[in-house]
Amino acid sequence: MALLSTSAMPRRGVLTLVALLLVALNLRPALTSVSPVLGNIGEALALSPSWQGILTTLPVLFLGLAAPLAPRLVRRIGPERSVFAALVVLAVALLVRPYIGTMGLFLGTAVAGGCIGIIGVLLPGIVKRDFPRRVSIMTGLYTVALNLGASTAAGTTEPLRQLLDDVAQGASLSAWQGALAFWLLPAVIAALLWLPQLRGTKPTRVPARRGARLRHDSLAWQVSLFMGLQSSLAYIVFGWLPTILQDRGLTAVTAGLALSVSILLQVSTAILAPWIGSRMRDQRTVLAVVMTLTLIGLLGCLYAPIGSVWLWIVVLGLGQGGTFSMALTLLALRAPDATTAASLSAMAQGIGYTLAAAGPLLVGVLHDWSGGWNVVGVLVSALALGALVMALGAGRNRQVASTQGVD
Repeated sequence: MALLSTSAMPRRGVLTLVALLLVALNLRPALTSVSPVLGNIGEALALSPSWQGILTTLPVLFLGLAAPLAPRLVRRIGPERSVFAALVVLAVALLVRPYIGTMGLFLGTAVAGGCIGIIGVLLPGIVKRDFPRRVSIMTGLYTVALNLGASTAAGTTEPLRQLLDDVAQGASLSAWQGALAFWLLPAVIAALLWLPQLRGTKPTRVPARRGARLRHDSLAWQVSLFMGLQSSLAYIVFGWLPTILQDRGLTAVTAGLALSVSILLQVSTAILAPWIGSRMRDQRTVLAVVMTLTLIGLLGCLYAPIGSVWLWIVVLGLGQGGTFSMALTLLALRAPDATTAASLSAMAQGIGYTLAAAGPLLVGVLHDWSGGWNVVGVLVSALALGALVMALGAGRNRQVASTQGVD
């Protein structure tokens, strides 16, 4: 049977669409809520820039490490119940992580990243199964919801911290805890609204090594490495952009707003890039354009006069909206069936996010070593150029070998 077989869940149309989008809203707030208050966390817990880099890296690392767990969960309880279980654990992790000390913060952040990784692996296969003729538009909508969640968390966490600080009459070293814990609420709501998807579901029996063939497929590796390299740039932005902009002269609220605006602007190209790409002979041109915009935007934020930062925020947002949505689109376009899409998703996100975790960590280490941000431009340029090379391979009009029916 397929990892996400067509018989596993009835086609519920609009209800399934709404539920998917609500789940997608929760795939980034656990990450983007940290960076606006990273300085407060560092001050309260006496974390060096390197340790702050580890904190921003952990969820990305566990996005990748947890990805192989998704097929195992599907075999035991089915895809819908796996998504529900991950949402519940995510909510618990977001509730407790700010309140159980330094190690608890790191552990809770890692668990949250793992839950997001499991959900992220399962959703592209569900999209391929339930909306086979609307993969590109569904991927765009899914990415829009994800970006809205990320943008909202990035833009409102610091104002929320300040509000809680005012209520507590200056307890500035603890207000960040409530601001982080707030983001369990969307996860609880999504879990409740996902419940109707559980009716009539059952475990799916899948051979454990169903996706092993993909590890010998060069196209699958190109898709995976593109996913990882563009994700590394995204998580550098999520984890460090507000801190970089604060060091360059912006206030904490303005720096958080800049990240929020950048993510919000991703909505346009998140829809447009897959729509254009799916109508072209292949996707190499679209991929090259969005990767170039991403690199230009990043270098502008790092080196251009701070007065022009909003221009580069716009360019960065347009670029990264396209790179991420195209990475997700490739998971479906390069797979001949839903089973292979799920296997390719597990491989690309498992390998890709594990690779991506190095980006935020290296930024913290480089900043600690150099005492500034200039050397970070070398890192982001190398990552962007590597992603472009992989995109030129992954964007060709080809498909990976099918894993359907393969033991």
